[in-house]
This record gives sequence, structure tokens and C-alpha cells, in this order.
Amino acid sequence: MARTRQAAVAASGTWTDPDGVRMPDGEVHAWTPGTNQTLCGVQLSRARLNRFPHVPWKEVLPESGGAADQVRRVCPRCAAAMGHRSGERRWSRVSPRP
Repeated sequence: MARTRQAAVAASGTWTDPDGVRMPDGEVHAWTPGTNQTLCGVQLSRARLNRFPHVPWKEVLPESGGAADQVRRVCPRCAAAMGHRSGERRWSRVSPRP
């Protein structure tokens, strides 16, 4: 299964930044525009999540500082589906066999 690299954001709440742009608030999930579910399988309509097609997934991660001002929780299953590992470095081979 290929990983989705172009994901937008779906969130439980919304807030407006000083420029008047709607931004995600609360719990955020990765969402592929054109579908009715997040990458972790939560249905947007049943969970009453707001869609943010103008906010890329990378901007809601806490280390990005972009749209992550009001984000309280990042869904760990969606983060894993997008290839993000919390606090860990990527695996690399230290001393390969000859």
C-alpha cells in the first residue's frame, strides 16, 4: 500500500487567525480531499470533523509551527500513516556487513 503524501487536515474545531483565514483547532487528522474519511478510518461526517483543504498536513505538526498554534492533539494513527515518527530518528544502518 502506497503512502499518501498529499494529505490535507480535518479537525474537531476551527479558529480564525488575524489574517481572517480559517485554521484547525483541537484534534487533527490527516485527510485526503475527495474522500469522506481520514487516513485512520474515521468518517468525517459521523465524527463531525471540519475539513481544511487549504492546510497541508505538514503545517499542523507541532515542530512545524505553521498552523499548529491551536492544535491540542495530533492523531497518532494518521501521523503514522503519513510516515511521521514522534521523537524518533529514522532507521539507518551503522556498520553493514562486508
